[in-house]
Order: sequence, then structure tokens, then C-alpha cells
Amino acid sequence: MIEEPYRWVEAIANRREYIEAQLAPGSPIAALGCRDGILFVTLGQTRQKIFEIYDRIAMGAIGHPGDIERLRMAAIELASTEGFTRSATDVSLRRLVHYSLSPAMKSAFEQVYGAPYLARMLFAEVGDQPNEDLFLRVEYDGEIATNGATYAQARQDFAALSGTEQSRELMETFLATQHTSDATLEAALNSALDAWSIGHMTLQTGDTKKTPEHAAVRKHRQEQLANAGIEAALLERGGNRAIRYRSLPDKELRPLIRD
Repeated sequence: MIEEPYRWVEAIANRREYIEAQLAPGSPIAALGCRDGILFVTLGQTRQKIFEIYDRIAMGAIGHPGDIERLRMAAIELASTEGFTRSATDVSLRRLVHYSLSPAMKSAFEQVYGAPYLARMLFAEVGDQPNEDLFLRVEYDGEIATNGATYAQARQDFAALSGTEQSRELMETFLATQHTSDATLEAALNSALDAWSIGHMTLQTGDTKKTPEHAAVRKHRQEQLANAGIEAALLERGGNRAIRYRSLPDKELRPLIRD
């Protein structure tokens, strides 16, 4: 226990406040289930935010590049070890997150004399059917949120990640009304870009009371697309390939964008 005046609870509160401030500028990420699989989308200019982890699993992350890379490599190593010692079909996103990554992040966060992970992650595992898709969000303190149905909410066919909780919630509110699991890749892309714009606008303005107007969202989207590239990947559904991850280049997606 830390002696007065820096008690452990106070130290944890200060640490949480610091991490939240560091993550706040992070560019949002949207992940949407659709006919073709699970689509990850974000906008950026330099740093990669979407990664392949294992056959059916992908990850999006915001935070410090070094911490993101450490966690990415840990996830790949854990999944590869599981697949080698057992079988590829035994590699499960739930096992990967619940039994390995989340405990490690929780431990790092609570050890106040050590450095925490400055990262917030979104994982997805594509299923053979849309209702089998799994999304897991992992916070810097090891907290896990899932798209699975609970007593308090229905199952979601999408997930979002952003620099603040308020920004993410507005993205999810939008997607809950605008996205369906049978959407085409084109429709999913446009919904993801609108959700990204809502999250990004919220981070810039700080207005978290309501979702921005449609015209303002589209204007912001056009402005950002003029100066940033689209980073996207698809976890493909079905097919004979074991590895479902496919990067989608910016030039392939631009023709699908609706004004």
C-alpha cells in the first residue's frame, strides 16, 4: 500500500485520468458485420490502426504505438501457440481476451509503480453466419465489453472504438439505427464512414449531448476524406481459405462512397 498522501485508490484514479487524456485524441474505428463478413474502417494519414491477429480474428486499436504493438504481438503469439499446440479451430477470441490479454492489462493498470498500457482495443471474430460474429472491446484497465445479448441489451452486429466513452456511445447510437447485418459492403462502408465522422466530430467539438445533423456529418466526412486515407480491412465470411483477413486499399473503396 502506498503511504499517505498517495493512497492506492487515489493513485489509480490519477492514473485513469491520465490515460483517458492520452487516449482522447485517438481516431475512431468502426467495425460492422455485413453479408461479406466484418468490415473494419478508420481514417488516418500515417499510423496503422487495423491489424490481422489470426485466421478469423482482427484487431483495431488506438493509443501509444509502442503499447499497441506489444499487445498485438502478444495476441498473435498467444493465438499461434494455441493453434500449434491444439488446432487452428480451437483458437477462440473469447479465450484470447478473457484468459490472457485482459488479465495482463488489468495487472499492468493496477501496479501503480509500473507503466500501464496506453491502448484501447477492439477485436472481432467472424462467424459462418452473421449472428455468430463476435466483437470484444478491451479497455486499458482490462475491462471487457461484448456485443453479445445480455439482460440489459440486445445483440449488436457492430462495434465502435473512440478516444472517449461519449464519442463511442454516439457512434453506437447511430449504428444501432442505421446499420443491419445483411448490409452490402458498400452500405456498410458508408455507415462506417458516417459513424467515424460522428465520433471524430464529437472529439473535436466536445458536444456529446446529441448526434450531429446528417448534413453536418456528410460535410465533415467529405472534408476529412479529402485530407486522409481510408484504412479498412475485411474478415471475409465463408470461402475455403483459412485466413479470412483481407486489407482493402483506399483506391478500391473510394468508388463505393456515396455523397
